[in-house]
Amino acid sequence: MEVVARREVLRDLCDDAREAGRTVGFVPTMGYLHEGHLSLVRRARRENETEVVSIFVNPLQFGPGEDLVTYPRDLDRDLAVLKEEEADLVFTPAAEEMYPSGEALVTVDPGELGQRLEGAARPGHFRGVCTVVAKLFGIVGPCRAYFGEKDAQQLAVVRSMVRELAMPVTVLGCETVREADGLAMSSRNVALSAEERQAALCLSEALFAARDLAREGERDGHVLRAEMAKRIGAEPLARIDYVAAVDERTFDEIDALEGPARALVAARVGGTRLIDNVRIA
Repeated sequence: MEVVARREVLRDLCDDAREAGRTVGFVPTMGYLHEGHLSLVRRARRENETEVVSIFVNPLQFGPGEDLVTYPRDLDRDLAVLKEEEADLVFTPAAEEMYPSGEALVTVDPGELGQRLEGAARPGHFRGVCTVVAKLFGIVGPCRAYFGEKDAQQLAVVRSMVRELAMPVTVLGCETVREADGLAMSSRNVALSAEERQAALCLSEALFAARDLAREGERDGHVLRAEMAKRIGAEPLARIDYVAAVDERTFDEIDALEGPARALVAARVGGTRLIDNVRIA
């Protein structure tokens, strides 16, 4: 495993791999790796001859008052885990390597898709995501890129950016990895107390309830949203940011299930903000 911190070095190594006829698989992360991340790493390794993992906590996607400073970090642990996973290249840039001017002088507008749900709850978040992902794609070059479906709207935004900007990248979504009790794996889970960890189950339970209703024939999006809100609202430690039932392609709120659809939730449990989603149709 080779660890690099300079853009030019990673770009050259990826170019060398492609010139040698090897495909490149890329997994962008913010570190503090868990089994959800590792499922992406393993798939990238299975499907490509050269595997790249980036670890960079991107300040541009955090808003005022969000958890940039307290976001969990443990680079030594992450590198040890990736060495066990036999990753080929690990990119660990400093902030000044990604933003040499000390700030993002050029940013990428995520479009209308990035203005709703997470975009509305966290203004500027998806602009930050698109900007750093575009930079990473520019460094890595033509590749297959792997993203988890837990951040379903992020996945849709990145796919839209790649399509609209004609980037030579194939974006692949990977199924959400959950704990045995259903909680979606997240680096932020470490911030939950034991009581909050138990309370956080209300998110997945609300989503599974909406999915079950849809499987039983319920098509009314208002009913599905009300069921999710009721279940999360019954948990004293949880505060809802939003519940949604959306068209999976556009992320427009739906009145009735007529095609591929997802249920999404965002809530604060204690001081920790969590998101989750499931396919419901």
